[in-house]
Amino acid sequence: MSTPLPLAELVEWTSSVAADVRAGLYDVRADADERWHVRLYRDDKVDLWLISWTTDQGTQLHDHGGSSGAFTVVEGELTASSWVEGPGILRDHARAAGDTVVFGSHYVHDVRNTQTQTAVSVHAYSPPLETMSFYDVEDHRLVPLAQLWTDDPEEQLPAEVAEQRRAS
Repeated sequence: MSTPLPLAELVEWTSSVAADVRAGLYDVRADADERWHVRLYRDDKVDLWLISWTTDQGTQLHDHGGSSGAFTVVEGELTASSWVEGPGILRDHARAAGDTVVFGSHYVHDVRNTQTQTAVSVHAYSPPLETMSFYDVEDHRLVPLAQLWTDDPEEQLPAEVAEQRRAS
């Protein structure tokens, strides 16, 4: 894994591309059945994605396999739930158009659209994604469910893995 870019550079990436999206330089789609996403750029330092979120679409609780990141909400509103280790809770934060979230390499969160308006966001990861780990929360602790090799931030934990974990 290469050395990550500074968080400030990731913010520059997402903010700049978000401005380009608002200016109509990128074609954004929305799909109610599956979160639409497209890679805009990748090199050995950074991976950049454009994602749309229709109502009730979201991720599962996950980390980015050691990558740091940032995302900027272009339009709409997203709810980002981040893991807080001390009390062992998930804390919700509403993120409106123009907001940018930055996170380090050990950040665990989920993101979802709970509004009726489609949300659009730009995400940057450094170093580029190689794995993602998925979690559940039990008794104020993170419980690992699975780690997947992936370079796609929209990877989903297979339903049977989550069901096996919950059944045990």
